[in-house]
Amino acid sequence: MRMEFDLKLQQTQKLIMTPELKQAIEILQLNSLELNALIEQELETNPLLEKEEVIEEDIYESNDFTELAKYIRETEERMYYDDSDDEEIEEVNYENFVSTKPSLTDHLLFQLHITPVSPKIQKICEYIIFSLSPSGYLREDIKDIAEILECTEEEVLEGLSIVQSFDPPGIAARNLQECLKLQLLAQDSYKGIVKELVDYHLEEIAEGKYSYLAKLYNISLKEVQQAVDFIKKLNPKPGSSFSSTADVRYIVPDVEVIKREGEYFVIVNDSVTPKLKINNYYHSILNSHDEEAKKYINSKLQSAMWLIKSLESRKETLYKVVKAIVELQRDFLDKGINYLKPMTQKQIADIVGIHESTVSRAINGKYVATPRGLFELKFFFQSGISNKNGNEFSAETIKNLIKKLIEEEDPTNPLSDQKIADILKEKNINISRRTVAKYREECNIPSTIKRRRY
Repeated sequence: MRMEFDLKLQQTQKLIMTPELKQAIEILQLNSLELNALIEQELETNPLLEKEEVIEEDIYESNDFTELAKYIRETEERMYYDDSDDEEIEEVNYENFVSTKPSLTDHLLFQLHITPVSPKIQKICEYIIFSLSPSGYLREDIKDIAEILECTEEEVLEGLSIVQSFDPPGIAARNLQECLKLQLLAQDSYKGIVKELVDYHLEEIAEGKYSYLAKLYNISLKEVQQAVDFIKKLNPKPGSSFSSTADVRYIVPDVEVIKREGEYFVIVNDSVTPKLKINNYYHSILNSHDEEAKKYINSKLQSAMWLIKSLESRKETLYKVVKAIVELQRDFLDKGINYLKPMTQKQIADIVGIHESTVSRAINGKYVATPRGLFELKFFFQSGISNKNGNEFSAETIKNLIKKLIEEEDPTNPLSDQKIADILKEKNINISRRTVAKYREECNIPSTIKRRRY
């Protein structure tokens, strides 16, 4: 067999992911806040990019006479009530006068500082307070604390008992059982069947084994349920009421849908992202004779132009996708959750004329503000079923119907999953008992046994 080398020319097609295309795909996936962070980063690294200043329209040049009349009326009122025309009116921000709520640590330290204890025990108490979780539990082991503070375990337990005597009741507990016990002691209710249930039967309570508990203690089911109801009124997370307002995370909608005269309009929210333009000074350097500078500026110019183009493409794609969603889900926007239709990403892709993966990227992590409330865009893509009449029901619509049926049921004789399936079948919604159980669990609704009242 003879071996030889030869050279052949073959033409093939390959999809190459260029850096520009990769950047455009990444930009499409970002929500408003993430996009704003990316733009700020690009502004720092690319000298050719700069923010476009938005010039507010002068109210005297506006054709909106209603706004002009309002402005004149407010001006006249200020002139009439003010003693001096020359005195500038300082705007008052009322948030400056709102007192901040003390944190859990501050609340406990205040109580510690007015409690007469020795310096050593005070140091142990302070360590325990700073070691508490946001829910108010002590997760560290007593032995570890004693080793860190170089003291005995008895001294740590003494400090722990002092902290546990503070408000709110149940604070610094090491587990749920101890937390409930501390609250019951504070109410002088740690006795009788309530004491037995908290000490030995929290798992049975969670599983709804009321009949077993009634037989075990030779009492009626009603007495067991009353004791359980009393326990459920206790706070399993005593530190949660001191959550700081700084921990609140606000959602900035990427798109807004407004209704005007019976029609829905889609507005892409670009108020949080600055508008970009090319810096004219650096652009003029391209006409210079410095080849190295021209090469650098040219590369940055291409990068800047592609970023601006990608931002406009993102805005256009997002607008088209949401507009298609609004058209398909108009009944939901007009009438409510019971009219939410099943919808797939392929349906939107076919309407807009883009690939299904592009729709997936466009809706990823983005929210829309509608007259019905604020929703994640993924919320509108629901699975569902259709009946014999051709009517379609989304999973969210069926869940809402199940919730309504359970809210209206007789507590002494709650509906079983099979009974709910039969009721829905009468409404031409054919789903199995397993599907009812699945939707019920997704709505965090307990089973029939746990819902029953005696």
